[in-house]
Amino acid sequence: MADAKPGGKPSKVEGIKLASEYLRGFIAEEAFNDQTHIGEDAATVLKFHGSYQQDDRDLRVERKREGGEKAYQFMVRVRIPGGKLTAEQYLACDRLAQTVGDGTLRVTVRQEFQLHGVLKQDLAATIKAINETLLSTLAACGDVERNVLCCPAPLNDGIRSALQEDVDRFAHHFAPRTSSYWDIWMDGERVNHPDIPKPAATLVPTIGDDPVEPIYGKTYLPRKFKTAFGLPHDNCTDALANDLCFMAVVEHGAIVGYDVYTGGGLGTTPSAKKTFPALAAPLTFVKRGDVLAIGEAVIKVFRDFGDRSDRKRARLKYIIYDWGMDAFKRKVEEYIGSRLPAPRGAAPTEVDDHLGLHEQGDGKLFLGVPIENGRIKDSGELRLASGLRAYFERFGAKARLTCQQSIILADIEPARLGEVEALLDEFGIARVERISTVKRWSMACPALPTCGLAVTEAERALPTLIAELETELERLGLADERFTVRMTGCPNGCARPYNADIGLVGRSAAKHEDGTPSAGTYTIFLGGSTIGDRLNAIYKDYVPFDQVVSELVPVFERFRDERESGEAFGDFCDRVGLCSQTELEADEAIVT
Repeated sequence: MADAKPGGKPSKVEGIKLASEYLRGFIAEEAFNDQTHIGEDAATVLKFHGSYQQDDRDLRVERKREGGEKAYQFMVRVRIPGGKLTAEQYLACDRLAQTVGDGTLRVTVRQEFQLHGVLKQDLAATIKAINETLLSTLAACGDVERNVLCCPAPLNDGIRSALQEDVDRFAHHFAPRTSSYWDIWMDGERVNHPDIPKPAATLVPTIGDDPVEPIYGKTYLPRKFKTAFGLPHDNCTDALANDLCFMAVVEHGAIVGYDVYTGGGLGTTPSAKKTFPALAAPLTFVKRGDVLAIGEAVIKVFRDFGDRSDRKRARLKYIIYDWGMDAFKRKVEEYIGSRLPAPRGAAPTEVDDHLGLHEQGDGKLFLGVPIENGRIKDSGELRLASGLRAYFERFGAKARLTCQQSIILADIEPARLGEVEALLDEFGIARVERISTVKRWSMACPALPTCGLAVTEAERALPTLIAELETELERLGLADERFTVRMTGCPNGCARPYNADIGLVGRSAAKHEDGTPSAGTYTIFLGGSTIGDRLNAIYKDYVPFDQVVSELVPVFERFRDERESGEAFGDFCDRVGLCSQTELEADEAIVT
């Protein structure tokens, strides 16, 4: 196994992973002492266990002035393959949010829950409680296969159920095999999770495979690895933004296999010209029964040849960029032991966010409920947290999370639909028909105050920007136009801004004249695609937050006046060449 690129020294993180002895070291020593936080090495390993150490950045200046330590807290991420939840699981996560978290649950763009504000003293009990619901935090973060995405629509069409079956097999097979997670958090008791395997032989043996982690090895992967299963006519998982994408090939109403795409990933570092966002490119076609084998081969090539010296360039997309797809395919063929056929040509053509009321195909209904920026909380007349809690307590039905940060209420009996709608009205929960189109297709990452990488606001700032856009789009007669608006507080791209119609990426921190922090400046990207098959490009850089909408208005005016018949906003921006391909200047943002 390659520890670093030829001539390169392994990064510090590689040394920490090796010294952890399969994710056990540092955590076991520090997780249960009486300190409010853990050391840097332990925090690195903790990510593999599903948690990030953070602090409340709103309190940093005050704490420093008073001579105190940072307001340490932990984000705990719940791994939910395909976004599938029972009522009991939802209520357990909600209960933890209310008792040990900050009172909110957050739906991520990877169909997971995040608990924010968990104190170190509550961390172990929180992880144990999550596992007791048959959910887990293992591999929700870290240099491993992350949560596997799937179309969440509970349609009984044979296609979606087959997708979910393949996702469950994939997630189960690629979960870490080490016992350290169970030993540390569950007193050695291995919960019989449907998506976490016991030690087993791999499908694609490689000389020197590790006896404990036969897929990952002792130092795991060079960086995170993301996989999504998608449908050409419903790319709701934004599958091409992932390292590995399985695009279903459907014939006569059934999935016969998948076109495999590789090399997607949207994170970038503006100051490092060697980094860039990328969409996955077609590699091959595989039958359903070969999904695990091709997955192992691709992941092992990444494991063995990914850059372990420079974490900024330690993603699969850079191997493919440096080698070329033909050379990469030949290497995957070596690992899988056979020639790979050409892909069949399955590609995204449409996307559905699955909001609103739909028939499931089995006599029941499902209702997709929008959640602004994924934050489930009570705020004024909108008591979303209380309302969803009441819903699951009363109806006990299943749910699914979407990659657009919303929730689907499944298995609704038609005779009880009126009761469901009355409950939602009681708690002020709006259905999709009552929100604007621009709000429907928008989303943001958490950013400040919890994310240590954020340089600007995102989740707390986007509602203000959307309200301004709503006003301008109504004035211009464009209120019904569908396009995606995605905002992040840094270039890492957690809300997938780089393939959106409009991407707003935090560029630099800023302050008001009185010295208090402002929302900061942003890079505006235009020309992506609502269906996720095209990257956007820079329109304006270093735009102050309060000028973003005014910079966009002239573009909307041109779109209204010059668009071709039926042309989408992102397509228009791409066609007329509004965007510059000039590289970003050196990053001036400093995270403190």
